[in-house]
Amino acid sequence: MAISFELNAEARTDVGKGASRRLRREEKVPAVVYGAGKDAVSLTMQHNELMHALENEAFYSHILDLKVNGKGEQVILRDLQRHPSKPRILHADFQRVSASEKIHMHVPLHFIGEEVAPGVKIDGGIVSHLKNDVEITCLPKDLPEYIEVDISNLGLNESVHLSELKLAAGVEIPELALGEEHDHAVVSIHLPRAAKEAEETPEAEAAPEAEASAEKPAEGESKD
Repeated sequence: MAISFELNAEARTDVGKGASRRLRREEKVPAVVYGAGKDAVSLTMQHNELMHALENEAFYSHILDLKVNGKGEQVILRDLQRHPSKPRILHADFQRVSASEKIHMHVPLHFIGEEVAPGVKIDGGIVSHLKNDVEITCLPKDLPEYIEVDISNLGLNESVHLSELKLAAGVEIPELALGEEHDHAVVSIHLPRAAKEAEETPEAEAAPEAEASAEKPAEGESKD
């Protein structure tokens, strides 16, 4: 079943730092919604309702139903300001979306097949997640909740790059349009550092021994 998120907000005219502080003392969050050719509107939201929604990863990459004074709008979460040390939301920015205009969003990457990947199961490698999300562009109707990255066939010292991600129709990665040098790896498998050092150590130790053997005179010979 598709996930949906509905948020409630009230328009406000009382703005400024003083007003925002008063809202926070009342367990409310100052916010703003803008875009789609309409004027920006300052909002008031219930802190606990927004905090609860933010606990779901999908909230960050979904089209949200925002009801302002009971009237619904489709929006995306564009920015979020959190308190540096407390579990508090200080401010939220929402952007209206239009069904006919493409949006830019960061969506999470979900990695599967790590336990059975040959590089892990056979060669004892470890998986490095080089990116946890990726920026995409698409129409609102095509927005994916996440992008799945299957590494079940990935071997040791192999990687999956942006260009290898399987995208749904209508979804693009704008970074790839900048050239091959922007086709970054998102996940790779490599040996743990300790194992790699253990492989290199015998070669390093063999060199001094070989030199000592070459300098040692044969039996019955003099060094002079």
